[in-house]
Amino acid sequence: LKNFSILSIYKLIRIYDILIAFTILIIFAPIFIFVFIVCFMESKQPIFIQERVGKDQIPFNLIKFRTMKVSTPSLASHLVHKESITRFGRVIRSLKIDELPQLINVIKGEMSLVGPRPCLFNQLELISLREELNVFLVKPGITGLAQVKGIDMSNPKKLALTDSYMISKYNQINYFKYLFLTLVGRGLGDKIKYW
Repeated sequence: LKNFSILSIYKLIRIYDILIAFTILIIFAPIFIFVFIVCFMESKQPIFIQERVGKDQIPFNLIKFRTMKVSTPSLASHLVHKESITRFGRVIRSLKIDELPQLINVIKGEMSLVGPRPCLFNQLELISLREELNVFLVKPGITGLAQVKGIDMSNPKKLALTDSYMISKYNQINYFKYLFLTLVGRGLGDKIKYW
């Protein structure tokens, strides 16, 4: 009965994901186009695609607006030098607009709006901790408990434990709670280390 209840919640969440993602894409289409054009003018490669670890550790291609120089190595954000961020990239990162293309990942079913942030395959410590805590049993998300608390991937253990706690308390109320907190500015995303 409990497993049936959990399955029902995830089916409902999938419906919410699709409806909300489509709605946001339609409403913010003008902003999407504007950001695409400006990013193209700045780097000639406005869309950034990076392989990430998905549900059941299946790889998928995460889509974002490019905020870093094309030559930037594929590292977690907290390991990237601040000089790697483009001028316009700083603006759209601060407004979280760089995450908008991930709505495509949500519609495709590779991500949810709410879930653990997807890590890179070279983040071995975080992958190991998440594996132990069964975090990979759910889809990664655009935002979640760790994001609204300002916990990023620079603290793998704290992040994995927070992800695990979020999953254990996952329900419709918390789903909308994390979305709301993100919309009002609590979703801080991955920090950039300013060396």
